[in-house]
Amino acid sequence: MCIAFHQLGVIGGFPVAAPWGMFITWVFCRCSRKRAFQIAKSFLPILEWLPNYRVKEWLISDVISGVSTGLVATLQGLAYALLVAVPVGYGLYSAFFPILTYFFLGTSRHISVGPFPVVSLMVGSVVLSMAPDDNFLIDGSNATGTNGTGTLIDTESRDAQRVLIASTLTFLVGILQVIFGVLQIGFIVRYLADPLVGGFTTAAAFQVLVSQLKIVLNVSTKNYNGVLSIIYTLIETFEKIGTTNIADLIAGLLTIFVCMVVKEINDRFKHKIPIPIPIEVIVTIVATGISYAANLEKKYNAGIVKSIPRGFLPPEPPDVSLFSQMIAASFSIAIVAYAIAVSVGKVYATKYDYAVDGNQEFIAFGLSNIFSGAFSCFVATTALSRTAVQESTGGKTQVAGIISAGIVLISIVALGKLLEPLQKSVLAAVVIANLKGMFMQVFDVPRLWRQNKVDAMIWVFTCVASIILGLDLGLLAGLLFGLLTVVLRVQFPSWGGFGNIPGTDIYKKVKDYKNVIEPEGVKILKFSSPIFYANIDGLKSSLKSTVGFDAVKVYNKRLKALRKIQKLIKKGKLKATKNGIISEPGINNEAFETDEEPDDNEDLQVPTKEVEIQVDWNSELPVKVNIPKVPIHSLILDFGAVTFLDIVAVRSIKTIIREFERIDVRVYFASYQDNLISQLERSAFFDDIVRKDIFFLTVHDAVLYIRNQMTYSDNQDPIFEKISLMQESKEPIEFTETSRPDDELDVQEEAMRRLAS
Repeated sequence: MCIAFHQLGVIGGFPVAAPWGMFITWVFCRCSRKRAFQIAKSFLPILEWLPNYRVKEWLISDVISGVSTGLVATLQGLAYALLVAVPVGYGLYSAFFPILTYFFLGTSRHISVGPFPVVSLMVGSVVLSMAPDDNFLIDGSNATGTNGTGTLIDTESRDAQRVLIASTLTFLVGILQVIFGVLQIGFIVRYLADPLVGGFTTAAAFQVLVSQLKIVLNVSTKNYNGVLSIIYTLIETFEKIGTTNIADLIAGLLTIFVCMVVKEINDRFKHKIPIPIPIEVIVTIVATGISYAANLEKKYNAGIVKSIPRGFLPPEPPDVSLFSQMIAASFSIAIVAYAIAVSVGKVYATKYDYAVDGNQEFIAFGLSNIFSGAFSCFVATTALSRTAVQESTGGKTQVAGIISAGIVLISIVALGKLLEPLQKSVLAAVVIANLKGMFMQVFDVPRLWRQNKVDAMIWVFTCVASIILGLDLGLLAGLLFGLLTVVLRVQFPSWGGFGNIPGTDIYKKVKDYKNVIEPEGVKILKFSSPIFYANIDGLKSSLKSTVGFDAVKVYNKRLKALRKIQKLIKKGKLKATKNGIISEPGINNEAFETDEEPDDNEDLQVPTKEVEIQVDWNSELPVKVNIPKVPIHSLILDFGAVTFLDIVAVRSIKTIIREFERIDVRVYFASYQDNLISQLERSAFFDDIVRKDIFFLTVHDAVLYIRNQMTYSDNQDPIFEKISLMQESKEPIEFTETSRPDDELDVQEEAMRRLAS
């Protein structure tokens, strides 16, 4: 069969170009039954874990867990629908449909798929911005409700439009997630660092609290959205607090108090209580019974659920024309929903020793959202509290998830009508009670500040930005701020001079350790960052600080001194003896020039050139030039933390080597990464002057080499011979210029040379 494919070059009756024919032939030949099954298992993880399902050991635990989780999922579905601004009945659909597809496609065995308050609120912000109440104002004769100010609203049309927007957004989010999964870019969630997620979810919890506060009080306000929307909502809520419905307020406060107390008991005695007390379910049943028995809606004008549809709605296609208006928001929602689900899934995967495939999770949630979006659902991820219930009640696999979906199904088909007398304030109170964990993240800030101040700043900035700007813009601002801190930390990395711990080959920072000793005449600099165009100036500054002088300034000052020495020798005012250079009587050197003092015009016009004179520059010279001392003869650059260099860095480092060579300071490199040599070779770094023999495996190797070189070096100073020749000939010394490629010094470096000279 393979031979036939190769010879014919035809697939399915269509001719195929030879290379593609060979490639397709190879694919067909390689896809054995075993390989095909492996590909199927990677796309359908259920084929991996279901055949290994231990019925006798796991089934009872999964059933108990599924029933418990299903009851909580039913209630949370109703409650989180309030955040999306759609009728509460649609929350039941969102708690049911996503589980069906995730059961087959998901790689996590413990997460409970369904609505989550942060994601629901993000969806709700899009819904409210695209379908505000003001778009559905009608005449009183056609109205089906009021907004409390006398303006009539067609609530039926409004709710239908909001459901369409929510389901369309869910469909688009699903498409994006599938694309991310197919393109294997699950790594994108790595940019959502823990401090960023902590600040964002805390801000989202505050947004949820404010959005549910008006429901607990049963106060009618406008639906604000966008920048400062939370502030406007708070202001209007407290302006109208006098219209609070007492029955709803009491029911909400009691629900919050009871739920939080029982949740605290569940947390403290989780080792003694086999199954957490499902307090939300208990409170809901009790509150529904009281509301029905006392007829709170008619007697106290309490806000109740009123209508929960029984059964399912037929699937509907999304409104593609709305995609352009929600694409930006859908991108952030897709990432946040995925990040929450994967982070929770990995916690339990680590606990129970199995793997969660990030890219497959993208595909699983993407297809779940596409499927559920067709059935009027809103975006699904996972809820921490619901997942904790599923795991703590003994859930072993997604069988518990599918059983919980069965409980939600029963509620949709048969029990929905029983919950119609339930007060909305009770549902809002359940949402608020479940925010405790997210609000407790505030106490992470002091710990972060002690451990890493930058991470603490990311947390606070993201939280404040998300509160002020809204969740979508706040998340983007936090992400950009986090990336900016990375750029700044790379642009301004840590550096320092290093010294040797006596008796060892270990080198540590001089500032951090008292007993380290710098090798005589040697400076060691470690630059802890990749070197590229943005931080090359930082490398130059750290070099100046470490060695204690500016190589360019030293060189220019020396040239100036040599010119003055030449003039004095020519005039016969300077002699050289075996004891050094001396001047004639009446010539003294009492007034050295300061660094800021301008040079003579004559000197400024002399071009910068190399001079064939060697002088002991650390001794006092009989000329009025203040020359910085150069107490070192070698410089070692520790590149152990340098992972890459760009072309700007390569050229600048080559220039640095030449600048130090001109003042008789040799530059060496140590502890370099292997890939750096290849980068330097490709960048034409090496030549006759800059050779590979200046590179050493360790700093200690470089130090030993320098010591060996200094031991056997010729210490004779040629100054006497040079200046004697100058005295005898009375001719000016010839200046010779070292040829250098024009591209080695950029404009900035040339300006520095002119300024120094």
